[in-house]
Amino acid sequence: MGTFRIEGGHQLHGEITPQGAKNEALQILCAVLLSGEKITINNIPDIIDVNKLIALLEDLGVKIQKKGKGSYTFKADDVNLDYLQSDQFKQDGRGLRGSIMLVGPLLARFGKGYIPKPGGDKIGRRRLDTHFEGFIKLGAKFRYNREEYFYGVEAEKLKGAYMLLDEASVTGTANILMAAVLAEGTTTIYNAACEPYLQQLCKMLNRMGAKITGIGSNLLSIEGVESLGGTTHTMLPDMIEIGSWIGLAAMTRSELTIKNVSWDDLGQIPNAFQKLGIRIERKGDDIYIPKHENGYEVQNYIDGSILTIADAPWPGLTPDLLSILLVVAIQAKGEVVIHQKMFESRLFFVDKLIDMGAKIILCDPHRATVIGHDFKSTLKATTMVSPDIRAGVSLLIAALSAKGTSTIHNIEQIDRGYENIDERLRAIGADITRV
Repeated sequence: MGTFRIEGGHQLHGEITPQGAKNEALQILCAVLLSGEKITINNIPDIIDVNKLIALLEDLGVKIQKKGKGSYTFKADDVNLDYLQSDQFKQDGRGLRGSIMLVGPLLARFGKGYIPKPGGDKIGRRRLDTHFEGFIKLGAKFRYNREEYFYGVEAEKLKGAYMLLDEASVTGTANILMAAVLAEGTTTIYNAACEPYLQQLCKMLNRMGAKITGIGSNLLSIEGVESLGGTTHTMLPDMIEIGSWIGLAAMTRSELTIKNVSWDDLGQIPNAFQKLGIRIERKGDDIYIPKHENGYEVQNYIDGSILTIADAPWPGLTPDLLSILLVVAIQAKGEVVIHQKMFESRLFFVDKLIDMGAKIILCDPHRATVIGHDFKSTLKATTMVSPDIRAGVSLLIAALSAKGTSTIHNIEQIDRGYENIDERLRAIGADITRV
């Protein structure tokens, strides 16, 4: 189990460039199975979850060549379907939440897709019903081995259908979409997720020959085609990492420039931090955060009532940033309620922040009230364990702002989502050591 040692209290300075988007990469990489032709993907982040998926594709028989940093070619012209029934696949697939999105492309192109119950963050129940209900509507037969927690879908030929998703699941929409592009007839998906990363997937599939309309809305129409070709695709920057660096700059009262953020794809993210009083300046396609020497003040509602920041399906605020926003609120002037609607275990890391001196009331598994210090007292260093990717980075931000030396164990959770985070933080002045 890896460890970070962090000497907090240092102001940071300089530029940092966000990695390619993790959540987009997991969708795009699964989509290479839809074609036997060469597909080139650029700006792939070098992180554990993505590297696991690339290794899984290689074990499936996909020919993979690294062309340069973050750039790979994929050719799925000789897929080994026997691997899907192997003990090795059952073990490898279980360690990665994103492996569920292999099922849609495999079902569409080869008539069968299998997956062990996926792992990932321990942030609450993340059901798979939306995925499999969509496949069944397209004509697939579903089976589940309860003893091995092994899911499977099979179909002679998928047929287009109308479906109203019970939730706007991003991975569920992506999975059904990838199955539908090769189905016979037209598929309509209502209450579809419409995040920028899903729009990226749609645009890539259209370049490969798919016929998808309604991109960017919650009503997608997919006219099935016989086959798909190759393409070249470049990932967006990771919006969660961008939010993490905004929060880091504010908490450490640092001057920071975040490069090439793709402003038009950030949605509510800048606004959410501005509600906490953080000054954000747009410079071309960069974000500039000035030093907050005098702190930052929560912007309450017009009637004076306490601010609530909550997650919602896109174009609402992504749930992945609520942990970061909660930590940033610790040093704000004022109070704020953080309402994590989607996952019931994601706020449980606040006990470590309370140990560090934060004023947080955990109201229930979904809501926490933060009473800001306004930098009148600093957090105290402590020893922590990272429970998931986003909580891990939130604890790291707290440690970088704290007085003294903190230790964070289980940093593999952070490495799952952030590329070479210690090296990149040292480059802007952080005192962080990987043990």
